[in-house]
Amino acid sequence: MISAAKIIKKAKITVALTGAGISTESGIPDFRSKDGLWSKFNINEYGYIDNIINNPGKVWSMLRILINDLKKAEPNAGHIALAKMESMGYLHAIITQNVDSLHQKAGSKNVIEFHGNFREAVCLKCGKIYPIDYALQQEIPRCECGGLLKPNATFFGEPIPKDALIKSFSYAENCDVMLVVGTSAMVYPAAQLPEMAKRNGAVIIEINKEPSMITGIADYSFYGKAGEILPKIANILSKEL
Repeated sequence: MISAAKIIKKAKITVALTGAGISTESGIPDFRSKDGLWSKFNINEYGYIDNIINNPGKVWSMLRILINDLKKAEPNAGHIALAKMESMGYLHAIITQNVDSLHQKAGSKNVIEFHGNFREAVCLKCGKIYPIDYALQQEIPRCECGGLLKPNATFFGEPIPKDALIKSFSYAENCDVMLVVGTSAMVYPAAQLPEMAKRNGAVIIEINKEPSMITGIADYSFYGKAGEILPKIANILSKEL
């Protein structure tokens, strides 16, 4: 771990790619785990953009449950450690696949939300963005223009937000170190980011509960809870100052 921290210290650009595994310690189950969202709601009935367009009342009934769970969640030691690394100048961006805003709650500033977020609702007709609470006040949330509202997150069948995609690919191409935290990197296009970073000479540091698709390209792999491993790395970096 000291060797990995030294590499982070020397790097000009260090980026973290985070997935559901960093937030499970905050009480948010992985969507695909046995206790996750898709174990309770059929992904083919609730997870696609066509589902909310064709049956908004049904999908919003599920979304209310999810949004309330996300609102209750608090950042854990892993989120806080990444924010600390950023404040010390050792982490330059977080690319997160999560929609829970816990990185921002922990104090991270440069967060690229690869799959959007659930803080906001967006109109499918005019694109206007509202706070999510505006949508929750309505049974079937609608914009002032009459268009249907949905969370400002990427549903299956929708493209990744263009700005997030461009920024993420740019960081992956130019970083010296990529921390891959709490993700098996099986879902594309996010899974391309570690591969792209590796091709461009970056050191890949994996932090996962168990070996994953990343393990084969990782230069360092640490297995366990992100909330235990990341604070150790942050503490080593703080002592190196």
